[in-house]
Amino acid sequence: MAISKITLGIIVLLLGLIDKLSAVSSSCNFPAVFNFGDSNSDTGAISAAIGEVPPPNGVAFFGRSAGRHSDGRLIIDFITENLTLPYLTPYLDSVGANYRHGANFATGGSCIRPTLSCFSQFHLGTQVSQFIHFKTRTLSLYNQTNDFSKALYTLDIGQNDLAIGFQNMTEEQLKATIPAIIENFTIALKLLYKEGARFFSIHNTGPTGCLPYLLKAFPATPRDPYGCLKPLNNVAIEFNKQLKNKINELKKELPSSFFTYVDVYSAKYNLITKAKTLGFVDPFDYCCVGAIGRGMGCGKTIFPNGTELYSSSCENRKNFISWDGIHYTETANMLVANRILDGSISDPPLPTQKGCKLTKK
Repeated sequence: MAISKITLGIIVLLLGLIDKLSAVSSSCNFPAVFNFGDSNSDTGAISAAIGEVPPPNGVAFFGRSAGRHSDGRLIIDFITENLTLPYLTPYLDSVGANYRHGANFATGGSCIRPTLSCFSQFHLGTQVSQFIHFKTRTLSLYNQTNDFSKALYTLDIGQNDLAIGFQNMTEEQLKATIPAIIENFTIALKLLYKEGARFFSIHNTGPTGCLPYLLKAFPATPRDPYGCLKPLNNVAIEFNKQLKNKINELKKELPSSFFTYVDVYSAKYNLITKAKTLGFVDPFDYCCVGAIGRGMGCGKTIFPNGTELYSSSCENRKNFISWDGIHYTETANMLVANRILDGSISDPPLPTQKGCKLTKK
């Protein structure tokens, strides 16, 4: 029996649709991840460059600090696990380094903009310069060109630009600096694109106004209904709005790129507002106890009256969102990472493992 032209056309369309669905549903094979950011994704750069991030950091998973500001794994660790890649070695760490599957340029205390008030000199521009040097040296030694064009580039930075600025400016003054911060971010992205980067995962900044250390530093600042600093979160929301707008522009400007904008703010704020429902204690309490009490002395040794004292962590670490007043616990990081990995807080809403299947031809 002859097949009609209409039936044949339907079959062709169905086969094409099946091919597309198959491509989307199958997992990616990112050969490497290159990460840029601050202490939220620093896997040991500060430890290598300045001095060890001491215990009890890292005790929950690594049994040692492992250079991370947390009791265990960070969001970037869960991302590499999900992609079946090794944990990222910091670019600044030359001991036992393994860069076969990427490198981590994130450094604790870093800002997007170069500024003297920032906690670290390794701002985003410096991190990108380090990447370019890393790529040049790698190509001269191994000629692995495909790994760079097929790799995933993750960026999680901006918290320090806002937190530091808030200590010296009004809400409106800080908002006025956002376009300059976004411009520096854009320059970095374009440089990475020029160097062959195509797959970008851009994490917006979290609810900085909910960080316990800032809540203690500004007790008289207006709070939102959940207890966070309202002016600072307003700035974070505006920053994220301008960042998303810029990413949408770059999608058109950089024709071979594929950007995923990740709403980390909503995931972290959800933890704060639903802390008790999720089994956490007070979201503004934190786990790591300094030598002279609960505070920012986490992991430090203090010598009052000649006596050596050490920090210690609480026993019920899984019940805390905040590890030390600034950084999240492994449990909180895992919950945020899960939402990144399943695509539920991403634009487009695509699981991380499928990101490389939808690039522009």
